[in-house]
Amino acid sequence: MAFDIEMIKKVYSQYEERIAAARQVVNKPLTLAEKILYTHLWDGNATQAYERGNSYVDFAPDRVAMQDATAQMALLQFMQAGRPKVAVPSTVHCDHLIQARDGAEQDLTRAKSESSEVFNFLSSVSNKYGIGFWKPGAGIIHQVVLENYAFPGGMMIGTDSHTVNAGGLGMVAIGVGGADACDVMAGLPWELKFPKLIGVKLTGKLSGWAAPKDVILKVAGILTVKGGTGAIVEYFGEGAESLSCTGKGTICNMGAEIGATTSTFGYDASMERYLRATGRAEVAEAANIIKQHLTADPEVYANPEQYFDQLIEINLSELEPSLNGPFTPDLYTPVSRMREEAEKNGWPLKVEWGLIGSCTNSSYEDLSRAASIAKQAIDKGLVTKAEFGINPGSEQVRYTADRDGLLSTFEDLNATIFTNACGPCIGMWDRAGADKQEKNTIVHSFNRNFAKRADGNPNTYAFVTSPEMVAAIAISGDLGFNPVTDTLTNKNGEQVKLDAPTGDELPAKGFDVEDPGYQAPAADGSAVQVDVSPTSDRLQLLEPFAAWEGTDLKGLKLLIKAKGKCTTDHISMAGPWLKYRGHLDNISNNMLIGAVNYFNDQTDTVKNQLTGEYGAVPATQRAYKAVGIGSIVVGDENYGEGSSREHAAMEPRHLGVRAVLVKSFARIHETNLKKQGMLGLTFANKDDYDKIQEDDTIDILGLTTFTPGKPLTLVLHHADGSQEEILANHTYNAQQIEWFKAGGALNIIRANQAN
Repeated sequence: MAFDIEMIKKVYSQYEERIAAARQVVNKPLTLAEKILYTHLWDGNATQAYERGNSYVDFAPDRVAMQDATAQMALLQFMQAGRPKVAVPSTVHCDHLIQARDGAEQDLTRAKSESSEVFNFLSSVSNKYGIGFWKPGAGIIHQVVLENYAFPGGMMIGTDSHTVNAGGLGMVAIGVGGADACDVMAGLPWELKFPKLIGVKLTGKLSGWAAPKDVILKVAGILTVKGGTGAIVEYFGEGAESLSCTGKGTICNMGAEIGATTSTFGYDASMERYLRATGRAEVAEAANIIKQHLTADPEVYANPEQYFDQLIEINLSELEPSLNGPFTPDLYTPVSRMREEAEKNGWPLKVEWGLIGSCTNSSYEDLSRAASIAKQAIDKGLVTKAEFGINPGSEQVRYTADRDGLLSTFEDLNATIFTNACGPCIGMWDRAGADKQEKNTIVHSFNRNFAKRADGNPNTYAFVTSPEMVAAIAISGDLGFNPVTDTLTNKNGEQVKLDAPTGDELPAKGFDVEDPGYQAPAADGSAVQVDVSPTSDRLQLLEPFAAWEGTDLKGLKLLIKAKGKCTTDHISMAGPWLKYRGHLDNISNNMLIGAVNYFNDQTDTVKNQLTGEYGAVPATQRAYKAVGIGSIVVGDENYGEGSSREHAAMEPRHLGVRAVLVKSFARIHETNLKKQGMLGLTFANKDDYDKIQEDDTIDILGLTTFTPGKPLTLVLHHADGSQEEILANHTYNAQQIEWFKAGGALNIIRANQAN
């Protein structure tokens, strides 16, 4: 069934006129990304060319998607906006609050019981405001979106950094915080700095053990975790056209790990096949009518160096399987060098777990290729040396894979089939023995492998690879195993070699499902009641943040000077903390507990300047708040890397942090800080980071004349009585400065609705 087909047809009906207008003002051939951006301008047809990396632009996304952890805060904010119904098609997907432990049936039953209050809240809010609701067990948000909602040439935003997965179907799909989603659902424009463009030309064709995952692992190794910041990555070339639609989705999905705004591919035959296979022939036929507009102009791909800010070329025929990690998704190692690198760096070679799934790699094709390796192992008398877990991407994928015998093949190798949910990928994994914090290695087909992310153990060395490589390495139990060249000893003592994986791009007998898990909203939700108990520890109605006082901020205490990598996982951990995503005060007890304090190299231990004693970060900040003292957080490069979770901005705001000063920001986190009325500042001179001392009291001057492009001055008052002045840059435009003054963007929406 094709959801929102009339909306899609309306978008397509405007395409030719809007692209013509854009081509006239830009005065040159257009990339695919530019076409999608210019056809989604809030003001309609383009009247000016925008400068990449500089111009702030208002856009009109076609739809919004939210997962259950982030949807809580997004919808709590939307409830304050005063709107009777969402202005664009929107969906909620229950995939984050299901912990993997025993297996699909038991885990899903337990999650429904433990999180019933949250699921009921999301269901009722969705019903009231016209939002499609995907029940627990229906699947992982990004796989469900790809199967049901993504369409070539569209624009969507989602409250999860891996919203970018939909680029596999030719969208510009961007991860945002809940406040941005709230704006779009309320019928307001969505602001984005016009992205730079990175072109990736793919030549050749994958073969053997190489998979689409290896493309993005290679790109991550080239660009690093922040090399794509502020840019859209556009893939093209004969190699791009040779990839399946879900393979393209895998590549776009992990664009989040290079900091990219999003990634995308031009519409082609594989996308058409996927649309038809997933019951959306009507979308494919509509796309075919304007297909020349759903890819870049021919001149762009003929001479890409003239149209992209950066160009990368990868020959798929030469690509070998690889693993990225540990502890960062951009540390690239081809499998042929893994044993050498592991021995050199002290990475444990014995593999304890192999995990297949996540929004990145849980399609039917992924499962079928991994199952082909599992089937070989059974046929060749091999016994799996590592434990094995599978998370199907959706109920449709699970049902079809079960029908076709793929899941039983995994089970014959003693694999545990977990729920159609995120599970271990986001730390929702009750792994036996993880509390012992023993040094160990796991391999998975996920997207992130930060310390503690999967199982809470800082000594788990996690490596990212393709599903078929996960299967091979789990069977061998050896991180250094290279299936291209190495043999294994079977239970008869014979040396056997695994053949290259095979699999079906799409199920030969078509997709099938009994109950996909979708709940349509009420036609009229005005009578639906949404109740939040004042004594709940899971949900809490929001109170507006206070407006700016109208003065410079003086006497701020340094809360923490974070050292090195500080992701949103460090700022607001997931895992067990997901249960509090709808309760701002409770979840604020995890604020910055994973950040490393520069002054003692410890986590969750900072100096309380009021007492001189060391204590937990949230408790110290609550002590400052109790006596009306604001504070400042200082950070390193790419601060806020990782997921879109706006809790990493809302928690400091709620507890009284006034500013975050860093060497550089990850895009989504910087926007989230702005939306919540926080000051997100960067050192004008990065070396000034070294000037920040543990007992500093800090003034921020220049706020009474806060204007775009004008740096602010910070005065550092040191404990010895000396002081220093440093400059701090910012990227606030006029509208964002109004957010700061009002105490947050939502306060402006609320005020406008009241008027």
